[in-house]
Amino acid sequence: MKVVFLEEVEGSGRIGEVRNVANGYARNYLLPRKLAVPATDHNVRIAQARAEVEAKRQAKLDADAEVLAEKLVGLSVSIEVKVGEQGRLYGSVTGRDISEALEKPLGFLLEHRQVELEEPIRQVGVFEVPLRLSRNVRRSVQVAVLGEGQTLEELLAAVAAEEEQPEEAAEAEAPQEAEVAEPEEQSEEVAEEPAEEAEVEEEEKPVEEAEVEEEEKPVEEAEVEEEEKPVGEAEVEQTQEAAEESSQE
Repeated sequence: MKVVFLEEVEGSGRIGEVRNVANGYARNYLLPRKLAVPATDHNVRIAQARAEVEAKRQAKLDADAEVLAEKLVGLSVSIEVKVGEQGRLYGSVTGRDISEALEKPLGFLLEHRQVELEEPIRQVGVFEVPLRLSRNVRRSVQVAVLGEGQTLEELLAAVAAEEEQPEEAAEAEAPQEAEVAEPEEQSEEVAEEPAEEAEVEEEEKPVEEAEVEEEEKPVEEAEVEEEEKPVGEAEVEQTQEAAEESSQE
């Protein structure tokens, strides 16, 4: 369905804008709430007249927002809260808390929705918080969340100390890593030496076995000769006895 918007609908259209939208979305949401009407010539003229008025109004809002933006230059606000262990807050700092803290320096109370805080702050520290001063003007402000009795200088010193600790730890770990790497290289060299010795032993082993076999061989031959010798003498004796018996006969 083609409609013309009479009011701004975020994500759908602005005043005086003609758009094609789903039939169900138009009938069930836009038309009943008079956010848009069917895009007839008459309705389009009415919507365009509204758009001109809205443009002038928006220009005035943007001009006022620029005045506020100038006041935000270099501005920092502090919010003091109750703090537990490790800087954790009892509760949290919300967009409403920040808008109230800005009321005095700005001379104007922002709506909490204009403080575009993604999630409540639950830790002490210094934060850059974005502000939507108008549709077309956006700025940011520095918000310091302090513990009870803590000054901004003390907070900044604590934050700086926390930022330095990781750097010091990284510098301290670097020499240790180098020292650990050297023993590993030495252990690799030591591990290679036994491997080389094992190769040498394997090469020498067949030579030694061959020498042992050569040394054992004469011993075995000698044992065989000794074993065979008695057998030969016995045969000679039997032959002599047989000869003597035949001569007697």
